[in-house]
Amino acid sequence: MSENARLKFYCDDDRCIECHACDVGCAEAHELPAGISRRKVITMNEGIIGLEYSLSIACMHCTDAPCEQVCPTDCFYIREDGIVLHDKDKCIGCAYCLYACPFGAPQFPRDGAFAIKGVMDKCTMCAGGPEETNSHEEREKYGQNRISEGKVPICAAVCSTNALLVGDAQKISEVYRSRVLSRGHNHQASASPSGWNSAYGNK
Repeated sequence: MSENARLKFYCDDDRCIECHACDVGCAEAHELPAGISRRKVITMNEGIIGLEYSLSIACMHCTDAPCEQVCPTDCFYIREDGIVLHDKDKCIGCAYCLYACPFGAPQFPRDGAFAIKGVMDKCTMCAGGPEETNSHEEREKYGQNRISEGKVPICAAVCSTNALLVGDAQKISEVYRSRVLSRGHNHQASASPSGWNSAYGNK
C-alpha cells in the first residue's frame, strides 16, 4: 500500500447475497451492545423482480466527512490513511453527526431524546480510537484494532462472496473495473463465490 493510500469501503451489489455475515461478524468481533449496529445490510427495491439488490452499509470514511464538519466538540478526526475516527470522551451525544451523515452511520446506545441517548458509536474500519494502540482502554471503547495488525476489517474478512471491498481507493476502483469488464465474458466464474486471492486478482 502506498504512503498516499486512502482507505475506503465499497460494496459490490452484484455479489452481495444478504447473508448478514458482515454485520454479525462486526457485532461479535467488537462485542457491541444490543441496539448498536456499526454495519447494516439493506435491500433496495425489495420484492420487485429484476430490480432487487442488497448492500452492506457502514461509515464510508468520507474524504470530506460531514460528521466532522458539524461536530461542535471536534470529537472526529481523519487519519492520514483516510479512516474517520472519533473520540468518545469528547462526544456529548448531540446527534448533529447523525443528521449530517447520509449513510446513517452514527449509532446511540440508549432510547430517548438526543443528549440523553449516550455517547455516539460508529464503524472504525477496525482501526480503534485515540487511546494507545491495542490497549485495554482502546479495546473496551472501540473494539478490535485489526488495521494495526495488518488485517482487513472483520466485515470484509468474513464476506463469503467478496462483495465487500476495502482498501486503497485506487486499488478498489481497479478491482471493481476488472469485475465489470469480465461480466458476460466469464459469467459462470464471476457468478459463483470465489476465493480471496481470485477476487482481488485480474480474473
